[in-house]
Amino acid sequence: MPLLPEEADRYLRQTMLAELGDTGQQRLKNSSILCIGTGGLGSPALLYLAAAGLGKIGLIDPDQVELSNLHRQILHDTDRVNTPKLHSAKARLQQINPHVEVTLHPGRFTPENSLDLLKDYDALLDGSDNFPTRFAANDAAFFLKKPLIHGAIFQFEGQVTVFAPHLGGPCYRCLLPEPPPEGAVPT
Repeated sequence: MPLLPEEADRYLRQTMLAELGDTGQQRLKNSSILCIGTGGLGSPALLYLAAAGLGKIGLIDPDQVELSNLHRQILHDTDRVNTPKLHSAKARLQQINPHVEVTLHPGRFTPENSLDLLKDYDALLDGSDNFPTRFAANDAAFFLKKPLIHGAIFQFEGQVTVFAPHLGGPCYRCLLPEPPPEGAVPT
């Protein structure tokens, strides 16, 4: 689907870049990602993905917006405290870019629902904060041959990694074959 005139204006500064251009912007518009978590890791990523013009963003997060998290979960605001993060995130993303389709998936990302949730997306963004979800994300991306963008943060340190074993790289389980024992790693 071609860019609408309003989208061409919106993305003008991006499409002026030779590395992106109109073709790259069109690819962004025709791409999709499922994001696990709309908190401290998902918030900034989602804001930029929507602003850049990614065509479809799926969200999964079982939590409510809490006042004590607003300092780092910048997707949400004070007016949305005690509301589901999914609804808060969708409203904010639509404010940033009404051309982005935002699909909500209530609940948790689990081994039981992971393949069904991910199958309609091009990539998976893991902003989760626990090992069972990280392993479910890895396994779904691995079996569906989709890239997994993994982020983690602890206090003042963070990391981001892209796993794409279907393109010859390692997967999350290649680096960490088994979850650490409960309580061995801080949350």
